[in-house]
Amino acid sequence: MNTTDQYAVFGHPINHSKSPRIHTLFAEQTQQRLNYTAQDVPAESFTSAVADFFKHSGKGLNCTVPLKELAWQRADILSERAKLSKAVNTLVLQKDGSLLGDNTDGIGLVADLTINHKLSLLKKRILILGAGGASRGIIAPLMEQSPTHIVIANRTVEKAVNLRQEFSHLGNIAGCSYQDIRDNEFDLILNATSASLTGELPPLTSTLLAKQGSCYDLAYSNKPTAFVKWGLEHKAVNSLDGLGMLVEQAAEAFFIWRGVRPETKDIIGLLNSERN
Repeated sequence: MNTTDQYAVFGHPINHSKSPRIHTLFAEQTQQRLNYTAQDVPAESFTSAVADFFKHSGKGLNCTVPLKELAWQRADILSERAKLSKAVNTLVLQKDGSLLGDNTDGIGLVADLTINHKLSLLKKRILILGAGGASRGIIAPLMEQSPTHIVIANRTVEKAVNLRQEFSHLGNIAGCSYQDIRDNEFDLILNATSASLTGELPPLTSTLLAKQGSCYDLAYSNKPTAFVKWGLEHKAVNSLDGLGMLVEQAAEAFFIWRGVRPETKDIIGLLNSERN
């Protein structure tokens, strides 16, 4: 008996996830037969939940907070970008039963910036706020776009410095505390913390953003996040959230799973139109 290929996103919490809707739209658009669900999986249940999922027609998984590092540990094989980021958001069942781990976050961000919003990163000065897993996943794809430099700023300066050291072979990267950001006038400021969803922001000076500069919050919400509002208040040409990145990283995962690349523009437009 033929069974439908199963895909899912694991996370905790997960009720807010738009991934089932996005992948269902991808499947309809590309005429792929699959089922995609969201499953609430706390960290302590991750290993058993993964084993159970792939035992029952599971073909691929997305993993979100707080499971990306656990997925990285669970993968039998890692893509180059997953090795660098030390986090996995996409697991793929291989023909031999092993699990390939990949990270599509960075490529999703770059696609949203450069394709959807027509922002060139060549020779641009980039500031990343936060030195956690979200930052780790985007540094290498950003550096591939040949910016002038990237500065990583974090409350705990050691984390930013450690991240700089880990990625320094890729080019000009600096790490510092928020208070010690020495450069002004960044062309692109990326918020890779989740703090702005609760209305919190790092201590940012008004001189950080260059004229014609852009702001981008990796988090997304129906209402503008605190960081998106900060960008608008400081006259950013673009002050964007991560909804486009979400769709683009999902499209990359879908391509890895199914070998078919969905079109994202209309789906991003649809999800934007549904914001209250």
